[in-house]
Amino acid sequence: MTLQDIVQEARTLSIFERQQLIKVLVDTLSEPVISSKQHDLIELAGLGAEIWQGVDAQAYVNQLRDEWDERP
Repeated sequence: MTLQDIVQEARTLSIFERQQLIKVLVDTLSEPVISSKQHDLIELAGLGAEIWQGVDAQAYVNQLRDEWDERP
């Protein structure tokens, strides 16, 4: 059934029934979308690794700590 078919069918309803249909449709918009596929946290391993290429971890932490002392 296409959207056009549904619209045609809706036109045959009484005004009250159309109002009820609209309410049902609007209520479905607030329902959370649930993904059918479950994801595992392990899938995120290595994500964004390219951002840290060539960055020395200890030097980065030291830089952050130095910035703490400079903040008001």
